[in-house]
Amino acid sequence: MRDPSEEDAGVIVGGDAYGGVRLAGARRRPRRSARARRRNAVIAGLLSTAVLVGTGVVWATPRQIGTVDAGVAESAPRGAENILLVGVDKRDDLTRKKQNELKLGREAGQRTDTMMVIRLSEDHSRITVVSLPRDTWTTIPGEGEHKINAAYQLGGPKLTVQTVQQVTGLKINRYIEVNVLGFIDVVDSLGGVTVCTPVAINDPKTGLELDAGTHELQGAQALGYARTRATARSDLDRIDRQQQVISALMNRALSADTLANPAKLASFVNTTLRTIKVDPDDGLLGLASQLRDVKLDNVQFADVPLADVDYRTPTGESAVLWDKQKARELFRAIEADQDLVKPSPKASPSKSPSTPPTLPPDQVTLKVLNGTLITGLGARTRNALIQYGFKVPEEAGNTARKDHKKTVVRYGPGQEAAARTVAAVIPKSDLRQVDIEGIEVVLGTDQPKVAKPKSSPSAKPTGTPLAQTATQNICKK
Repeated sequence: MRDPSEEDAGVIVGGDAYGGVRLAGARRRPRRSARARRRNAVIAGLLSTAVLVGTGVVWATPRQIGTVDAGVAESAPRGAENILLVGVDKRDDLTRKKQNELKLGREAGQRTDTMMVIRLSEDHSRITVVSLPRDTWTTIPGEGEHKINAAYQLGGPKLTVQTVQQVTGLKINRYIEVNVLGFIDVVDSLGGVTVCTPVAINDPKTGLELDAGTHELQGAQALGYARTRATARSDLDRIDRQQQVISALMNRALSADTLANPAKLASFVNTTLRTIKVDPDDGLLGLASQLRDVKLDNVQFADVPLADVDYRTPTGESAVLWDKQKARELFRAIEADQDLVKPSPKASPSKSPSTPPTLPPDQVTLKVLNGTLITGLGARTRNALIQYGFKVPEEAGNTARKDHKKTVVRYGPGQEAAARTVAAVIPKSDLRQVDIEGIEVVLGTDQPKVAKPKSSPSAKPTGTPLAQTATQNICKK
């Protein structure tokens, strides 16, 4: 999503959440089973920032869908397909009142800020979604080095497709452009979405104020949640929020409340269609047949491995650099239709089957408490844990007792996997289950040194999944 203060930014839908409706004619068809209707509605949510471009029951004609020339090869009627989804901020039609309400600024024209590569597997059983960070520093064909989101400004959809193909090594078969400001109406058509944030968000730029916890958001608030950068990892957190919002929209679109309500379902599909443009110009009907067998549990979200999250460009901008080797491995695995949620046997750690698993650091939220009289120990440790990739939303606190000698990672019920991840980067710390919620690191006079990450904070530990499913992204109340 776009920060109004940034000229090169756009609004994207999407952070710190860690985490087919088929299109048919108006003619009524014979009633299908609830299971079949859920399956056919699965697409409602898969392909857009707001979710779901898709197909399954066609309640609207394909002519509602706009077209754009992105220069892609025609998509095959069968087999695997790589889709580039681009979120565009087009505000020309908004009234000044609406722009002020959404804190979007008054610039005319279009900007892009969201890029997602969506892979439909050869056997049509799995969809993998990879968000490309907007601040990726890369080479844009014919234009030199820029942030990847500059490709749209420099050469429109065609140059955007060329840039993504070059950096990922994937051939793009379909281009879908979403006006993410229409996302507001899509969310409202479903009655809102449920999201959860482990940290409080206070962003004057988007007007968003949320306490840590679970929230039910309507369209305008959901857009603010998806585009805010006002958390510790900025755009990387925003990508997490985008993936969570998409999963939440999919979940709401596939709920019995939506599927059993023809008017609500039709409103959702028609509202979604009005926000998109496609290339090739086939009305997404070919894609509909491709996606009809995909299940919600088989929609996977992955992140690009990063080597430097605070790269300073020659022009003085802040950008991110990919870990080129690991990124190549990721996109090769995607092209080979590998399951990213299940770790490969080669990557599995050599531990006994009874050893509880760990989690990626960016999925772990914790507190730091100084249990000593050593000034600054808590702040130093907190900063080191954040650098490693953990989420530590609160400033370091202090324990009542100041005589702790040994550093202890304390965790509540159900938090063992996350606690082991923390203990693994604090050498010689103890693990202890206690009656608390979440995880606390109580620092002792042993003054623990947090291990330095071997790669970027976004890298996953060996043997852990590279992706999460849409089901795992959904907030559990």
